[in-house]
Amino acid sequence: MKVILLEDVRKVGKKGDVVNVTDGYAKHCLLPKKLAMEATNSNLNDIKLKKISDDKKRAEELEEAKKLAEKLKEKTINVFVKAGDNGKLFGSVTGKEIATSIKEQTGIDIDKKKISLAEPIKEVGEKEILVKLNQGVSTTIKVNVELGGK
Repeated sequence: MKVILLEDVRKVGKKGDVVNVTDGYAKHCLLPKKLAMEATNSNLNDIKLKKISDDKKRAEELEEAKKLAEKLKEKTINVFVKAGDNGKLFGSVTGKEIATSIKEQTGIDIDKKKISLAEPIKEVGEKEILVKLNQGVSTTIKVNVELGGK
């Protein structure tokens, strides 16, 4: 029996694959657990249309990420912190603080998980930070750490 997998099934296939399985396996395991649906012409057409729609959505998200990367590339983000006499910070600057500063200064909302810090920022000064916006799209921004905590 031909079925379309709705989830990844171990040793059978990945989500969206059309596979041949035995009738008993399909009727007693895959179909009742909603891991697959029968590969009828209408179901195959629905899956094809959904895949086209998903590809289009992914392409739009990629374009949006590229535009965002261009906007961010030009920016210098200022982060104000408290520090000791020698310029060492009390603690370190985190991705969350950088994301908050980006939101306040540019209006662009970036998830803190997309900010990649190679090592914690523990000193006052300017640093280059990698921001991963989408798969394959990333940019570096300048973060200027200054004295003057809130």
